[in-house]
Amino acid sequence: MVGWYRLRRAGLGGGPVVYVLALLAALANALTSILQRIGVEDAPEESTLRLSLLTHALKRGVWLLGFAFMVSSFLMQAVALHIGDLSQVQPILTVELPFLVLILATWFRFHIGPREWLGCLAAAGGLAGFLFFAQPVGGRLVPSGHDWIVAGSVCGGVVVLAVLLALRGPRWWRAAMFGAAGAIGFAFTASLIKTVGDYVAADWTQMFVHWETYALALCGVASLFLAQNAFHAGPIASSQTALVLVDPLASLALGIGLYGDNLRTSGVYGPLEALSLLIMFIGAITISHSPLVSGMKGDDQQYSEMLSLRSRSKRLVDAVQDHLPADVIEHLPADVIDHLPQGLRRGKVSENPPG
Repeated sequence: MVGWYRLRRAGLGGGPVVYVLALLAALANALTSILQRIGVEDAPEESTLRLSLLTHALKRGVWLLGFAFMVSSFLMQAVALHIGDLSQVQPILTVELPFLVLILATWFRFHIGPREWLGCLAAAGGLAGFLFFAQPVGGRLVPSGHDWIVAGSVCGGVVVLAVLLALRGPRWWRAAMFGAAGAIGFAFTASLIKTVGDYVAADWTQMFVHWETYALALCGVASLFLAQNAFHAGPIASSQTALVLVDPLASLALGIGLYGDNLRTSGVYGPLEALSLLIMFIGAITISHSPLVSGMKGDDQQYSEMLSLRSRSKRLVDAVQDHLPADVIEHLPADVIDHLPQGLRRGKVSENPPG
């Protein structure tokens, strides 16, 4: 804990340590999304908003591995938020999308085309431009009880509204609304992490006497549950766009409202920041709506683009093949079928002979 104070007193609160930790957290988040998506992609459709979705996930080792990456991301964010600022750390997590593209291409045999490369460059370049022009500086305000009530009420109200909207409409809409709800929950959780981290640095034994510690645990679990429903509800293009883009926007607002974070907006900096954010979000949306990312969930056919069937891991294929319908081969792209085990291809075809 003393080391954290030394980093901050040495002036590294806005230095490379914060950005390295945030980038590693973004990579861990990308791995979390993929592994947890695999863990729930074969869950029954009726498990939405039910604990059975989590019990299904807990039985999958790949989902538990994704949870381990989530914990590692949590720890890296906790350190980064303690030595840095909310407005510095959270926007960098948008780099999760380029990481996601690279992982899908290398391990899941997706093709990277011009759309994906341009999207990656736009997202990363826009983010770098925003950080360069804005130079986020953390305020030193300590949120009062009234501040937390106002922020919690606003965030909670928006989350409830998003969940209600997610109960109706097409699959892409439901995934986006669940994703937005989870993103706001994660942003509020991040603000609690910063406060609890300060308590831990001062005297970790005192963290248990503060309500923020228990609110952190509750919000973290609720946000995780909403994220799993987003992965399960519909196309990952919708859920991933909402999760990645809404989170930093909500975090920036919470950082300014709760901690007094400041952004440099005078003169030309304001318009340049707005332009940078626009480029970043266009790049992120381009990546999220490309076939490379949208294939994580598929379109209207649940089995057409299952990550388990694209994976280079035979264990992942074996884990889901018993849950596949007999006519699944008819709905799979040719490049996926080519990499399936011979036994699975022959078995499924023979169970559903022509004529």
